[in-house]
Amino acid sequence: MPRLGILIVSIVFTWSAIKPADRYTWFLEVVPAFTGFFILWYTHHRYKWTPLVLWLMLFEFIILMVGGHYTYAKVPLFDWIGSHLGWERNNYDKFAHFMQGFIPAIFTREMLIRNRVVSGPRWLIFIVSSVCLAFSAFYELVEWWVAVLSGIAAKAFLGTQGYEWDTQSDMFLAWVGSFVALFLLSRIHNRQLKRL
Repeated sequence: MPRLGILIVSIVFTWSAIKPADRYTWFLEVVPAFTGFFILWYTHHRYKWTPLVLWLMLFEFIILMVGGHYTYAKVPLFDWIGSHLGWERNNYDKFAHFMQGFIPAIFTREMLIRNRVVSGPRWLIFIVSSVCLAFSAFYELVEWWVAVLSGIAAKAFLGTQGYEWDTQSDMFLAWVGSFVALFLLSRIHNRQLKRL
């Protein structure tokens, strides 16, 4: 695992834990990042990932920690961007859901190729995009379960900001993100896979 990446994630984790906007939301957002980071660290010596996958996963952890620190509806950078673009809401959650498809697409692609699950490129695209959409749908179910079980405290975690189609647009953006990742990064990823 890249030492620089570990250092960056450690710094962002420490920063995110200091006076988050909502401690419960921070916990809910950071647990998946911490779990994923631990799994990558623990398996790194037995299963060597491409540098592209490692850096993308580390970036995903940072996205989760920033969202956990501010809550997804109040990330200052996206308030600033929104004020310049005329947005009526903070769209950090939409960026995060796009990345929720973009980043797992390359991770999933690597697992499928290396384990020889799929032989043709069309099936690879179909299965990767389907896995990313399924993961996003499962995450939306988890958000719903958390809201039901914990009540009002989960409002910041859901982050719908009054948008009635929030769940559907979140899943759609993750699905689109998977296609964009496959289109932009497949060649780079193939080169790195050949070096393993």
